Order: sequence, then structure tokens, then C-alpha cells
Amino acid sequence: MQNILVAGGAGYIGSHVCKALYEAGFSPVTYDNLCSGNEAAVKWGPFEKGDIRDPARLAEVMKKYRPVAVMHFAALIQVGDSVENPATYYDNNVFGSYCLLEQARIHNIQNMVFSSTAAVYGNPQSNLIDEDHPLNPVNPYGHTKLAMENMIRDYAAAYSLQYAILRYFNAAGADPQGETGTAYKKDTHIIPLLMQTACGDRESISIFGEDYPTRDGTAIRDYIHVSDLADAHVRALKHLLAGKGSLTLNLGTSAGFSVRQVLETARQVTGQEIKAEKNPRRTGDPTVLVANADAARSVLGWQPVLSELSIIVDTAWTWQQKKKLHGKEGAFFAQDDERLLANG
Repeated sequence: MQNILVAGGAGYIGSHVCKALYEAGFSPVTYDNLCSGNEAAVKWGPFEKGDIRDPARLAEVMKKYRPVAVMHFAALIQVGDSVENPATYYDNNVFGSYCLLEQARIHNIQNMVFSSTAAVYGNPQSNLIDEDHPLNPVNPYGHTKLAMENMIRDYAAAYSLQYAILRYFNAAGADPQGETGTAYKKDTHIIPLLMQTACGDRESISIFGEDYPTRDGTAIRDYIHVSDLADAHVRALKHLLAGKGSLTLNLGTSAGFSVRQVLETARQVTGQEIKAEKNPRRTGDPTVLVANADAARSVLGWQPVLSELSIIVDTAWTWQQKKKLHGKEGAFFAQDDERLLANG
């Protein structure tokens, strides 16, 4: 089996990708400092604790496993935190990516799949965003992600590196088999927050703005199931290993759902009332943010098969109940429970 170094593989998206890699016949080697990931989520290959800003540790792990590719998920991602602590984001995201790229170059690893974001586009100039949309991020998180993209492209131009830069929109849901899911120390995304409210861990969910020019007045976003994202990463890796050249692709469904639609779907799936509080719009929140993902479908032969909103919410709800029943880390180990299956 070919080894793939997965930086950030103990996190939400990284752990789902590790499962998909294993099922595709690869050996994922998780490299993670556990600042937001969970060692209990590492189930499909070896775990090596380390920071991407530590060249000596990276070198040690790369020599040990000799991976044929690196997948890079090891970034800080909280927008609000990036505004308050930009130095931390430039240190981890930009300097850390330099260290990772440089050690990959030194150890002759010629393929990288990078977890990027729609935040590199900034405020959308159209309702459907394709890869040619201007890049104009509006916060330090987006700035660092664009800097990471540019660094990868510069390395590719100068050295023997192929890359797949995958820009995704709103990752959501959990593994349909319940083997991994979200376990952030602090969730900020709407679907996990809805699930926490439904199970009683939160009193209410906040709706920011009901005066948008949409059908129900709330903002519209593109939600993609995390397992569909994982499938796209494996397809992108195979594309690179086949020598087919570098890629920059959006990953989304090309369909959008309003905040109100997500709330009502969560109420239907969970059977809970889910109290919602109305709040003013947040500065900088666009009305519509939806991906044009035609290129990913065409180039990778990829289809998001789990990204119906009801499926996304159902898998998220099953995972939330598992966490509630067994505790955050215990959820990664617990066997299927009849109470979960009854609600799955």
C-alpha cells in the first residue's frame, strides 16, 4: 500500500479523508498536533504526533514512511479568531505550510492535495462562483489560505511538484457509518450548532439576518457532505499519481439552501423544536454563496451523492447523539447502539 501523509488527519475533514483513503487501498499516515483534532479519530492508519512548523519532526516522519503524496488539512480555520489573532494564523497556516512544502521538496514528495476554501474569493460577484472568480479574501483566514495556495503554485513552478487545490464551501454531515464526525473544541458552523441545540446542549440557535433578498429573507449557502468531499480528495490524489497535472477546483453541490431551510430540515429530522433567535446581519456576510463545481465533475468524474440536505442533517444528528451518549472521544470507539440506529 502507498503511504499518504495526512497533515491534520485527526480533524473533522481529515479523518473522513483518511477513511476514504484506506477504503481506496492507500495507507493514510496521520500527522497532527491535536490542537483541534482528536487522536481517537485516527482509525485507518498510523498516528504521528507533530506540528507542521517543526521541520525536524516532519523530516523524521517522512523518512520513516516515504509517502508518495501529502494531503494538507493542518490549518486554523475560525474567521472571527483570525481577525482577533492574525499572527497565530500567519504562523500556523503560512509558515507551517512553508515548512511542510520545504520538507516535502527535500524528501522528493512530488504530489500535494491542499484543503482550501471559498473564503479566497471574498465577497461574491455572482450567485454561482467558478474557479475564475476574482480572488479577494476579506479576512485574515482567507488571506492566509490564499497565501498558502500561492506558495504551492510557486513551488510547483520551480520544483517537481504537482498539486490539487480544492476549494470547498460548507462542509457538513458525518460519516454515514458513524465512525467519525465533528469533535471540535468549539463549533461555529450552523449544522453542528443546530444538532447541539436539538439535543439540549445549547438553548437556541442564532439566525443572523432575515432581511436578505431571498425567498425567506435568510442567507443561502452551499452545503456539501463531508464524505463527498473525502471522495473528491481521493479522486484528486489518483489524478496526480497518474501524472495528469495540477488542479484547482471548487467542491460544492451547485445548489444552495437558506438558513431557514436548514433550520426547518433540522427540526424535521430530529423531531425537536430547536429554538431560533433573530439577530441582525453580520458585517460581510453575502446573500448567496454557492459553488459552480462543474469542473470537478468533469475532470474527476466526481458526483456528490450524499449531499441532499436531509442526508447531511441525518448523519450529523446520528453523530451528535453518539457523542452525547458516549462522550466526545468515546463516540469514536462506541459500537452501534440501538437507540442511534432507531434514529439514523
